[in-house]
Amino acid sequence: MTATDNSRDMLAIAALAADAKGGEDLMALDVSEPLPLVDIFMLVTGRNERNVAAIADEIEDKLLEAGHKRLRREGRKESRWILLDFGDLVVHVFHEQERIFYGLERLWKDCPLIAIDLPTPVAAAD
Repeated sequence: MTATDNSRDMLAIAALAADAKGGEDLMALDVSEPLPLVDIFMLVTGRNERNVAAIADEIEDKLLEAGHKRLRREGRKESRWILLDFGDLVVHVFHEQERIFYGLERLWKDCPLIAIDLPTPVAAAD
């Protein structure tokens, strides 16, 4: 089993939103094989608690605007690790220290990576 087109569309929306708020080290894992109810985990890092919250809020807003339903949100109060569950897509927005400590990349290392296509920034003209 592989991630559905719908979950990949959700990933594209979430990745653009995370990038717009300065999210770093974006990674997507196809977890559809070991987890029957989820297709994709997206991981993103924020520089500090305020940035983590801003990234999570933007992702949530953009997915809701696109008509996707949020099932659960956790961690907003502390903003060190915010989990956004949209069913087929679960987004983990980490503070850098939490991402290193919990190491989800290591836990799910057997799952295939999904490419995240972000627009290339245009160089400013002199």
